[in-house]
Amino acid sequence: MPDVETVARTDSGLASALRVSVARLNRRLRNTRDTDAPVGIGGLSVLALLRREGELTIGELARAERVKPPSMTRTVACLEAENLVTRRPHPTDGRQVVIAISGAGDALILADRRRRDAWLARCLRDLTPDERSVLRQAAPILERLSHSS
Repeated sequence: MPDVETVARTDSGLASALRVSVARLNRRLRNTRDTDAPVGIGGLSVLALLRREGELTIGELARAERVKPPSMTRTVACLEAENLVTRRPHPTDGRQVVIAISGAGDALILADRRRRDAWLARCLRDLTPDERSVLRQAAPILERLSHSS
């Protein structure tokens, strides 16, 4: 099997190499999460979204997470049962509720990020200064790609 550098010489090869590498890195980062956490990856994603965006409705959360509203309602109910989010009536639409991250949810997200950042920082120490420089240049490009449609 050819190595990543060989495969990445063409745009289609680069696309394939990036897809595989990013997926593997994502899997490794997910494996660093606390196995005793009260919620799974989906719940953590919703908490991170609420932390970043502020209060959102169930519909807004569902759209952002690309799930159906009933699925998001169940996720929010689980988060609420663990006191990780709060809900309040929508200020202008009595049929809706607004979901916000709680202090406990915020603490959970920050602890999760610290754990994953620490793992990745340890891995980065094993790289050469030139390799870390390449990653510093690649990080904003990968961020841009993550927002592409």
